[in-house]
Amino acid sequence: MKAAILAAGLGTRLRPLTNRVPKALLPVLNRPLLGLWLERLEAAGFVQVAVNTHHLGGQVQDFLSRGGPWGLHLKMSPEPGLLGTGGGLRRLGELLGPAPFLAVNGDILTDLDLAALGREHRRDAIATLILHDCPPHNHVWVGDGLVVGIGAAPAGGAALPLAYTGLQMVSPEMLAFLPPGQPYDLVAAWRQALAAGARLAAVTVSGHFWEDLGTPRGYLAAHRRLLAGEARTLRSFFPHLADPYLGPGAALGPGAECAAAVCLGAGVQVGAGAFLADIVVLDGAEIAPGVRLKNCIVGPGARVLHSARGQILT
Repeated sequence: MKAAILAAGLGTRLRPLTNRVPKALLPVLNRPLLGLWLERLEAAGFVQVAVNTHHLGGQVQDFLSRGGPWGLHLKMSPEPGLLGTGGGLRRLGELLGPAPFLAVNGDILTDLDLAALGREHRRDAIATLILHDCPPHNHVWVGDGLVVGIGAAPAGGAALPLAYTGLQMVSPEMLAFLPPGQPYDLVAAWRQALAAGARLAAVTVSGHFWEDLGTPRGYLAAHRRLLAGEARTLRSFFPHLADPYLGPGAALGPGAECAAAVCLGAGVQVGAGAFLADIVVLDGAEIAPGVRLKNCIVGPGARVLHSARGQILT
């Protein structure tokens, strides 16, 4: 079983945080998201994984080169120029060889059964898209287990609109719709494939945990939901789960108060009388005494001197 992780994105929606930390390495409960994906793939039986890199790619490549608790055969696909969702997927598919593979967007978090998704792939389709009902992102139209349109509603009115989860099974035939060595958009390739009469299969999932970590809202929501006890199948990756969730060496000053959904990274220091709620603080940051923070993300090593709400503080 093979998989591709698309991890080359710029992370523009999370700036200025991603000016220093590549999106793929943003921590989820103090664990790099990319490392979590690799562990989940290995646990599901995958043996070979290819990862593309671009923005702050050196950090991602260093992380992968150091290895981890996984025993996967890893391949890296550095992109000197960003190839986009389609061009990046083409190169990853070439690295993985002539066999179907699971492709995942590296900025999502889900508890879907990854091995089961592989078994759902229709071999008469160039790709099997994993879809769910997630308004207002329901732009993929499905009828009789096949994708029949993307974007505007197709003629006939019998199709159901759903949203792409960021996971798909890809057959080698899909690569024919992705120009080699140049930037290309995956959605454009899907549309081209449909116009050419190729089959795009659809698998609809429900009752699962899913968040897009590429936005501040989604990043905080994922932490809030995990700390509230959702996604039980992911708990084995986060031992000793508690709220507040404190990394090694994190410390709360006298009278500091943590309301719900607080995650503090390694070495974080919270001053006396501070108040924290719905917040993720990355490694080495310092919160001054008396500061009140809610619905915020604090970057690594930041020193926060003033109260804030709904901000990324670096």
